[in-house]
Amino acid sequence: MSKRKGTEPKPLPYRKGVGILLFNKKGRVFVAERADAKGAWQMPQGGIDKGETPRQAAKRELFEETGIAKARFLGQTKDWIAYDLPPDLIGKVWKGKYRGQRQKWFAALYLGRDRDIDLDAHPEVEFVRWRWVAIRRLPNLIVGFKRPLYEALVAEFTPLAHRLAEAAD
Repeated sequence: MSKRKGTEPKPLPYRKGVGILLFNKKGRVFVAERADAKGAWQMPQGGIDKGETPRQAAKRELFEETGIAKARFLGQTKDWIAYDLPPDLIGKVWKGKYRGQRQKWFAALYLGRDRDIDLDAHPEVEFVRWRWVAIRRLPNLIVGFKRPLYEALVAEFTPLAHRLAEAAD
């Protein structure tokens, strides 16, 4: 049986999003445990709203998910980084419209105090607890399908983490 040209379904697009590597002054990175998945840790991230720049979206997502407004942006990934959802999640996440996300990641320095972090700042709570970790530990904390993305972030931002740690000594 032959297929007619043009009858193949188009692959789903990627959702455009942002993520934030939030460093403390010692060069450690903020991670939080997801409210909907015990034991699943990640950095703040989310979609870009219509009319927002990626940086504006990063600031908004950081505040909504952590209550953090005191941060200085230090840089961003050179490229957009994509990840694909596993087949069993396509159709369940984002109303089945996307195959994964294509994200721009930003590095920022937290300028506040730990006690000012408020995971309940937004009505839709994303995280239940948080901690600071060494950047090299990030890939082992994330769900498997996002591990290559986190490995790319570690490779790109480890020099920044080291500079921050050295400056803190």
